[in-house]
Amino acid sequence: MEKQTASLHLVSAFLAMEPTGCVISHARSLGGGSVTVDAQRFIWDHCISKAIGKCHAPYLKNFVKKLILEIESNRDDVLDELYELYTEFMTSLKDENAVKGTERALKYISFLFPDDASCEDAMVRELVVPLHCSLNMLEGDTGCSIWPASLFLSEFILSFPDMFSSKTCFEVGSGVGLVGICLTHVKASKVILSDGDLSTLSNMKLNLKMNQLSTDDDEPVSSECTDSVKCLHLPWECASESELQGLKPDIILGADVIYDPLCLPHLVHLFSILLDKTKSSLRFPRVGCDCAIGGSHEYSDGCDAQDVVAASDSAGNASPTEHPMAYISSVIRNADTFGHFLALVDEANLAIMDLTRTHQPASSLPYMQSYDRSSMRLFRLSSK
Repeated sequence: MEKQTASLHLVSAFLAMEPTGCVISHARSLGGGSVTVDAQRFIWDHCISKAIGKCHAPYLKNFVKKLILEIESNRDDVLDELYELYTEFMTSLKDENAVKGTERALKYISFLFPDDASCEDAMVRELVVPLHCSLNMLEGDTGCSIWPASLFLSEFILSFPDMFSSKTCFEVGSGVGLVGICLTHVKASKVILSDGDLSTLSNMKLNLKMNQLSTDDDEPVSSECTDSVKCLHLPWECASESELQGLKPDIILGADVIYDPLCLPHLVHLFSILLDKTKSSLRFPRVGCDCAIGGSHEYSDGCDAQDVVAASDSAGNASPTEHPMAYISSVIRNADTFGHFLALVDEANLAIMDLTRTHQPASSLPYMQSYDRSSMRLFRLSSK
């Protein structure tokens, strides 16, 4: 069983284009401490040979180079195929150390469910999601990157499918579309994704189609497309009240949307409309982007924070009235920015609860060493 787990983690890490050091560490686990000839043969058969011509070439070249160095450092024999492939790379590929801001690659994100997980709760033992995404989230293509908060929110959805099944779900800042794909997997009745960047929206639609999902602007739906997802171009500052009210979502989601103080007033305004079906915007006039950071708003870590806890039950579940709820996953990188967000939420007469402790999702990405779940926070917004 240990060897089976190690091999599954190795292949999953390779397909997700995890850092080469992470993939090689899984290879060591498979080989019992070193990358043995048997481990090399497994890597060649199940990873490299299937990736040639399909995987991002510079990544594959770098992986093969570091794999050879790892094997040689332990004075083990290296498969001839590895040497031959690396020689071919050296003659056919220029050395590419810098990644262009708009360069994209195909990654496969594999959500793995433990053997003792209930199939009815987890839906399947494994969910593999192919995604075209950016290789550089810091240079001009952030909307097409896979951010850790979207991985966490996806794990949350897959861990608590009953919360989203048969619900109309709307996501703000949908990026590559990973959260939306997970929502369709747990049988949300309607999935609406949005983004303010047209290039990101175009890439997201490609990802949806690659996952056998049709979009609202498709030609006649292919027989391979099992579900339909609505995609909206929605810059937060341009979202009209009537357009938002027409969506009527049961659940609103957002991953890493609390990052820019200038955009937060528009984001909270959007939440205030979506979370109150009785025109909450009358209580919360639109705030301009140049709004100064508000007064102090204390917030303590955990579900018992008295000034931000919602009025529903202590576990954070939706009340019997079934008012719309919003779930936000985020890394708090700047305390002042987060404090500004809390102040705006309070002004909008919204309640916020930290669900990080009570709704910790199952770890379905155990092979990802680049993904730090400990820094993730999960919040729920609702109308007071």
